[in-house]
Amino acid sequence: MKGPLVINFEQLWQEGMHDWHGKMPERMVDDTLEEAFWAASMAKKKPKQTDTYAEAIFQAMQAHLTPADEVLEIGPGWGNYTFPLESYVASVTCVDSSESVLAYLKQHTTKRVKLCHGKFEQLALVQHDVVLGVNCFYRMYHMNATLVKMNALARKKAIIGMTTGPIQPHYNILHDTYGYAIKFPRRDYIEIVNMLYQLGIYADCQMIPLERTYRYDSKEALLTAQSKKILDAQFNMEHVEAALAPFIVEENGVYSYSHTFYAAIITWTPVQKVMVETK
Repeated sequence: MKGPLVINFEQLWQEGMHDWHGKMPERMVDDTLEEAFWAASMAKKKPKQTDTYAEAIFQAMQAHLTPADEVLEIGPGWGNYTFPLESYVASVTCVDSSESVLAYLKQHTTKRVKLCHGKFEQLALVQHDVVLGVNCFYRMYHMNATLVKMNALARKKAIIGMTTGPIQPHYNILHDTYGYAIKFPRRDYIEIVNMLYQLGIYADCQMIPLERTYRYDSKEALLTAQSKKILDAQFNMEHVEAALAPFIVEENGVYSYSHTFYAAIITWTPVQKVMVETK
């Protein structure tokens, strides 16, 4: 590999796409399964329903936007950032491979939002002032090529957002105290930062502290949901309950579990020439 650092960060990214048994999950490569996932997800959504933590992420990205900008958004999902972008910038073009996602957005956006069906990696797209994507790169295997394309399509700024660790803290207890194998995250934002670095792009990275709260109507629902990242086929549910105990608040039969995590906001001004040849 040409350029700085000898570690192949794109290869690490690709290895991280495999599951904890070394196999590529079917949804990563099967477009039909991916569409089925999004069809089910969109069917559950209320109009313009977004995640609570998305507001803080958008506020961080907003510092790199102006009301006159034409924005290209990759993988908008259920519109966490499409809806605030629509209210702030001149226009938004959303690219998504899911017909269900685009049908939902068409129903809840105005003509200021243009919808484009297809995979970002494969589509012929025109330049926009800003190109951005948040948590949308999980199926992109040739990530270097994706970053090069983002760089080429952005006139003023490219922005990547990615939520990141730490993992829910009780899983660390289950691993460190009880010795269970855990589905720790296999990919993270730092690989993207390093891929950009190897491309000759010196990106800025801002970390945004966030908090997520899970609520369950029973202890059984809590224990079931918060043991899914244990890899061992057999485990003691009493260990799960003990690991969760320091973090759970119970009120009127509702169990709440809050934990901190972060969003990495990676930004760069487009460069004329990149350093690494991509496949």
